[in-house]
Amino acid sequence: MLPAQADVLVVGAGPAGLALAIELGRRGVHVLVLERNDRVGVAPRAKTTHLRSREHLRRWGIADKLRDASPLGVDYPSDVVFATRLNGYELARFRNAFNCAPMRDERYAEHAQWVPQYVLENVLRDYAETLPTVQIVFEQQWLQYESQGDLLHVLVRNLRATTQATVKAKYLVGADGSRSAVRAAIGARMVGERSLSRNCNAVIRAPGLAHATTLEPGVMYWLVNDDLPALTGPMHKDGRWFFMPTRLPPEQGLAAADVPAMVRRSTGIDTPVEVLSCDEWQANQLIADRYSDAAQRVFLIGDACHLHPPFGGYGMNMGFADGVDLGWKLAAVLDGWGGPQLLDSYEQERRPLHRAVIDEAVANHAVLANQLFRPGIEQAGDAGAAIRRDVGDTIQAAKRREFFAPGVVKGFAYATSPIIANEAATMSLDWRIYEPSAQPGSIAPHAWMPDGSSLYDHFGSGFTLLVIDADDVGRLADDAVQIQRLQQAAHSRQIPIAILPITNTAIVQRLSLLYGARYALIRPDQHVAWRGSAIPDAIGELLARLTGTI
Repeated sequence: MLPAQADVLVVGAGPAGLALAIELGRRGVHVLVLERNDRVGVAPRAKTTHLRSREHLRRWGIADKLRDASPLGVDYPSDVVFATRLNGYELARFRNAFNCAPMRDERYAEHAQWVPQYVLENVLRDYAETLPTVQIVFEQQWLQYESQGDLLHVLVRNLRATTQATVKAKYLVGADGSRSAVRAAIGARMVGERSLSRNCNAVIRAPGLAHATTLEPGVMYWLVNDDLPALTGPMHKDGRWFFMPTRLPPEQGLAAADVPAMVRRSTGIDTPVEVLSCDEWQANQLIADRYSDAAQRVFLIGDACHLHPPFGGYGMNMGFADGVDLGWKLAAVLDGWGGPQLLDSYEQERRPLHRAVIDEAVANHAVLANQLFRPGIEQAGDAGAAIRRDVGDTIQAAKRREFFAPGVVKGFAYATSPIIANEAATMSLDWRIYEPSAQPGSIAPHAWMPDGSSLYDHFGSGFTLLVIDADDVGRLADDAVQIQRLQQAAHSRQIPIAILPITNTAIVQRLSLLYGARYALIRPDQHVAWRGSAIPDAIGELLARLTGTI
């Protein structure tokens, strides 16, 4: 049964919609998620959950659940291998691509994880359904909405019973993918370039591939040959693999019956192949010209407002982060301490980042296995070996940024956001290198605590004031006065705030270098909102800016 009313109605139960529902549900917001499909299947869609996404999973207490659900096992080598064929010559290998190895890194609270998207969705959905204020309903089609006063009247069709019902909501969010009906309803347009390439993604069961390959294990193999260049890799210990040819003639249709011969032709291994799914798709670089309606009651997240070529694994993770960003802001407005500028900031913060990440994905897409082939690459002897060395050098130079890009994943900053305390300095980013920074707008620099916990584990669900004790005993009394003044100002505005004092000498030294200030105010999404050596005299004005009330 559909509820008569919800605070937020979300259309789409993919990672973006589920992340939004979780962010809201953990704050007691009543959320209804509608999904027209059953979301059950074997197509992997995305396969990389970036370390930043897993840091959010850790914040929600479910990072270990995703780790345990890994079909290959979390210790399976996350190497990306370039080779002529699965039984051919290795050309290049990128070990621990995307930083998936389960090892501790000072810069991150979590490693990335190579895992099919449907596994991630299962973990997200199972957790979301434990939240009392979240309801997820499948086989429901969103039709249209009308604005009546402070509420939206949303018409929904039950696809199983072919009945219709109206649900009232304060906000509507379209997380309904690349063909978003919500996007069409608010009149937003996707701008950019379509059909950068035509591709097919098949999921197969072929245990013989793992047994017959002469290459060391990896999660992705780029097959560089003149017969049929492709990407392939294992998805599950039961013999499931994905297979994606990267050179299909524009006029050629592709049926599931064609796939087994294509697999054998590309991999060089003659083995039985069972086709579990086969989908054609096009690589696009598109971004919506706006992310909400004029009244700021309807919003777009995920593929509904940005589409990336899937090279670097950015699309799903960007949508996931959209849900986090919009989620805490909607909750703040519904709770009464967030103002209209907070909702404006969703597009102002996310859209420039989407544009930059799309450009990065397009650069990665420009060099596929097709472009790496050279005549003689499979030739035996010294001449063939020389060609393969040259191609290997080209691969290392051209593709490393695709598999090791922590700057894209965690090095971005909302440097021009209207809801952060901007500093005069500007931030210069190399998207391929992550240098932790506490400049407002950046993700808070990370540190491991003496008890083995993450600094992030100690942040509150609202704002957190990080107090880095510089061992100045004379300042302790002044600290108490300043902190009390901040707490009183936040309390009067109903802003949730936690105080996190750091006193361990080693951690203080590290954080002093990373944060460059005695105080840092951290947002609910773990971005730095403000930092300084003292609490400002105009603390009310600062809080009003950070919460979007001015």
